[in-house]
Amino acid sequence: MKWLMSIFAALVLTGCSSMGVEPWERDLLAKDSMQLVPDYFDNFYDEHIYFSKEGSSGGQGVGGGGCGCN
Repeated sequence: MKWLMSIFAALVLTGCSSMGVEPWERDLLAKDSMQLVPDYFDNFYDEHIYFSKEGSSGGQGVGGGGCGCN
């Protein structure tokens, strides 16, 4: 029974040992299209227009009213 528990513990502890980014995968993950926000300024202006039209404040860190002036 003790050897069975030690085998089980070894399997559980080594189950996630190979997770991570391999060196040959880094070039694909470094591309702009793989980023969460590929273009910062386009995303900034899109969020500003969205919250200006909604007339709400907060949520994305932008305060102001429906007129678009903060």
